[in-house]
Amino acid sequence: MVGIILASHGEFAEGILQSGKMIFGEQENVKAVTLMPSEGPDDLRAKLKDAIASFDNQDEVLFLVDLWGGTPFNQANMLFEEHKDKWAIVAGMNLPMLIEAYGARLSMESAHEIAAYILNAGKEGVKVKPEELEPADAGKTSGAGAGQSNAGTPGSFEYVLARIDSRLLHGQVATAWTKTVNPTRIIVVSDDVARDKLRKNLITQASPPGVKAHVVPVDHMIKLAKDDQHFGGQRAMLLFENPKDVLRAVEGGIPLKTINVGSMAHSLGKVQPSKVLAFNQEDIDIFNKLKQAGLNFDVRKVPNDSKANMDEILKKAQEELKKLK
Repeated sequence: MVGIILASHGEFAEGILQSGKMIFGEQENVKAVTLMPSEGPDDLRAKLKDAIASFDNQDEVLFLVDLWGGTPFNQANMLFEEHKDKWAIVAGMNLPMLIEAYGARLSMESAHEIAAYILNAGKEGVKVKPEELEPADAGKTSGAGAGQSNAGTPGSFEYVLARIDSRLLHGQVATAWTKTVNPTRIIVVSDDVARDKLRKNLITQASPPGVKAHVVPVDHMIKLAKDDQHFGGQRAMLLFENPKDVLRAVEGGIPLKTINVGSMAHSLGKVQPSKVLAFNQEDIDIFNKLKQAGLNFDVRKVPNDSKANMDEILKKAQEELKKLK
C-alpha cells in the first residue's frame, strides 16, 4: 500500500488527518508531519524521515503538502530527489484530495498513479456560493460518474448500495461510500424529505462531482424500479432514513439483497445498543421482517470498518427495551 505523508505549517496536517479519519475511517501507513513555530527545516526533515521509516512499503510514498515552495514542500522535495521514479508530491492539500487518495489506495499501487488521479478532486473541491461567482467552465466535472448518465438507455437500475442512515447524504456517504461503490446516481428515498424543499435542495447540492443526487418518495422509487426501459447502465445508491421505508420499498418490489445499516439516530423511547444505532420495538420488528424477506445486513459506518453482527445488536436492543418496561 502506498504510504501517505501530510505535511504543513502548523497543525493543519494533524487537523486534516483527523477529518479524514472521521469520514473514511482509520487508515494505515498515513502520517501527519507539522512544522511548528519553534522548529526549523532540519527538524521537519527529521520528522519526515521518521514518518517514512514507519511505513510498511517505503518504496511508494505520496506527500500531500500545504503550499508549493514552502518549507514542508522544500524538505519533502529534498528527500524526493533520490526517489523521483517512485515517490510523488502534490501541493495545495485539501480534504477532498485526501479522501480521493484514500479511496485510490484500494485499487492503485503506485504513488505516481494516485498523485495524477487526485488532482481533479482537489480542484473540484473548491466551490463558491453564489454560483455565479464561479468561472464559466468551473462546473465541468471529471469524477467517477461523469459522462455515465446513460439516460434513456433500455434496462433497469443496478443497485450498488442501499443504506439506512439518519443523516442521509453526508461526508462519509459522499466520499467513502461513493468511492467504493461508484454510483452514477444517489437517490434519497423518503416521503418526509421529498416534502421538505430546504432539505431536498441541500441534498441535491451535496452530491459529489460527477454523481447526480435525487430525492423521491418511496412509492415513486418503487415505480422507477419497475421501469426497465430508461435506466440501463445506471448504478444507484439508495439512502433511507429508517428501516420502515426500506420495508415499504422491498414489499413494493425493489429488488434489494443487502442493506447497509450505517446510522439510526437516538430519540425518546429508543435504546442504543451500539454507538450509532438506536432502536424502538417497531424498528426491531421491521428488521426481523426484512430478515424473513431474505435480506442480509451489512452493519458498518464506512467501508473500512469491520462488519458488526446485526442479530447480536437486535438481541441486545430487545433486552434493553424489556428493562425499560
